[in-house]
Amino acid sequence: MRRPLSEENFAFILITPAVIIIFSIVLYPILKTLYMSFFNIDLTNPFSRPFVGLGNYLEILCGPTFWNAMVRTVYFAVVSISMEFILGISIALLLNEDFYGRWLLRSLIIIPWAIPTIVNGSLWRWIFNPQYGALNALLTQIGLIDSYQSWLGSPFLALNMVIVADVWKMTPLVVIMILAGLQTIPHELYESAGVDGANVLKRFFHITLPMLKPTILIVLILRTMETFKVFDIIYIMTSGGPANGTQLITYYTYREAFSYLQLSKGATLAFLISLTILGLSIIYVKALGTKTEY
Repeated sequence: MRRPLSEENFAFILITPAVIIIFSIVLYPILKTLYMSFFNIDLTNPFSRPFVGLGNYLEILCGPTFWNAMVRTVYFAVVSISMEFILGISIALLLNEDFYGRWLLRSLIIIPWAIPTIVNGSLWRWIFNPQYGALNALLTQIGLIDSYQSWLGSPFLALNMVIVADVWKMTPLVVIMILAGLQTIPHELYESAGVDGANVLKRFFHITLPMLKPTILIVLILRTMETFKVFDIIYIMTSGGPANGTQLITYYTYREAFSYLQLSKGATLAFLISLTILGLSIIYVKALGTKTEY
């Protein structure tokens, strides 16, 4: 007579498929990338793979291209996230009020975020077109500019235009999450503060923001991770140009690996990005004060 499975063995059988999937799509690529970063893998000479140790890391970290790309990435992240939070909190506060048609606005606000990034990048590239772009036509008609401008023609301006496109797409995500956080704040706190004579600003800074702190931290870290991994909108709108002005760290990785066929350098850059994201995840856990109990 067969003995029944214990709870521990049955649980192990249930989680085995998930463990295999996680190892296949997460852990194995990370380990493979780490392994490749210690060799000099060049597809132009695929039969020669000398071991270089930390040579790839030293070459990348000591070169100006990596740090220039990192500075642009940090600028992109700071400006983009700041604008998203200012707009996101403002819109969320508006949508949290009770007014006619609120359900319709809540439904429409998600549209930019639902649009695929490829479509979003193509849309804004047409808007910024120097010859027939809608932005030039609008600004010319209202008299803000005298002639059509090349919005993607200079490095710094192009980077800021990409930020505009990213903010337009990702602000709805911030709105949704902040709005969800606002729904958890008891209305009695505002009533009590009103009785004590607190005005709108005092209620916002002493009730709303403190109660939204966990939500804000989650959104902040998630968006920071995403901005450090941004690629598709750069690829569609500017392809890293002009003059590498929009070459962020992920696009620099793409060029090394797939344009110059330097797989080892691409793997090194990818692993450095992973370490950056891991560091941000640790900050996120410590900021929330999450503790694991056994």
